[in-house]
Amino acid sequence: MNKRRKYRIGISGSYGGLNQGDEAILQNIIARLRDSVPAKITVFSRNPKDTLQRHDVDRAIAVRDLSRDEVAHEIESLDLFILGGGGILYDAEARIYLRELNMAQQMGIPSMTYAVGVGPLNDSAVQKHVCDVLSMTNCITVRERSDKRLLEDIGLHKDIIVTADPALLSKPEPLPVNTLEMEHMAGKPHLVAMSVREPGIAAPDIDEKFYHGLLANAADFIIDRYDADVVFFPMERRMLDMQQSHAVIAQMLRPQRAHVLKGDYTSGQLVSLISHCDFAVGMRLHFLLFAALQGVPFVALPYAAKVSGLLDGLMLEMPPINLVNAGRLLAYIDRSWDRRTTLQEKIKTNLPKMKREARRTNKYAVSLLTKPPAKAAEPSLSPTATSGTP
Repeated sequence: MNKRRKYRIGISGSYGGLNQGDEAILQNIIARLRDSVPAKITVFSRNPKDTLQRHDVDRAIAVRDLSRDEVAHEIESLDLFILGGGGILYDAEARIYLRELNMAQQMGIPSMTYAVGVGPLNDSAVQKHVCDVLSMTNCITVRERSDKRLLEDIGLHKDIIVTADPALLSKPEPLPVNTLEMEHMAGKPHLVAMSVREPGIAAPDIDEKFYHGLLANAADFIIDRYDADVVFFPMERRMLDMQQSHAVIAQMLRPQRAHVLKGDYTSGQLVSLISHCDFAVGMRLHFLLFAALQGVPFVALPYAAKVSGLLDGLMLEMPPINLVNAGRLLAYIDRSWDRRTTLQEKIKTNLPKMKREARRTNKYAVSLLTKPPAKAAEPSLSPTATSGTP
């Protein structure tokens, strides 16, 4: 039996059951750590109860409800503080997510970002804050080359390592009995999965009216052309994905052949569900990533650099959503449907490299635990780095 002491690790990010992609990220960060070292893991969560139910962690705390002093008490005993992954460093919320990282630095605790996504970062004050905090982080890993370029462009002068999204290591999980029947996915000639996302602070440039019409038109085309039923996969059930999916269906001419998933599934179960589809069309990054993991060919609607980054890694082509009209999208769908086998081969060829990159991030975390950097005598931050932090 391994009698080494357990390393105390804190993980902070957009966790708490709000988004299936984020939960897949957390699940895989935890799994890789537990495979590597004996660990006592605390998650700084938006919903501790949900996090404790979903994940193999020792503690979960309601980080958004705690004062700085209360959070400091949780951080001070850690051996490593991890921020990430996921797209959390953007204008509206970067300061919020950086608070605990900043505090760990002040206490001299080794810290890292775990394959985070960056942007949009257009506010000069937020840019400076991000640079000030990350410049004191022991290890910075990001999930896309575009994230590294953006951090360099805003003035971060520090080594930045590009790895890959931890969710690439997700595995399918068993489905409840009769799931396919309940979700109208059994006995269909063809099934096509679709995903939408809401406009908001992380995706401020999405034109809701435009993309609802675009996807409704695409869904009708898929139904008529391929005799397929369309299944919408909400990745944020508690947010707006359900409403957005129904809004698209409301604009369709053949709504009777479109359905929205009703069950509350884990990220691994969504990976299993999408394997029953012949094809996928969608916006959300992790919906597309789950399709790739199951070898399901897809057409993406890239609304952000992170989606384009997935396409680049898989060597698939698709212009940004703002450069796609209805006719162009249907042409891409039709051509991609005819080339399904070729797309599957591209995914099969390029996915292993992306998975290797995703595994690599854990090695940096383990290195900080087993060979921690020397602590500064009195760690401190510039006034800019601490001002304005919630």
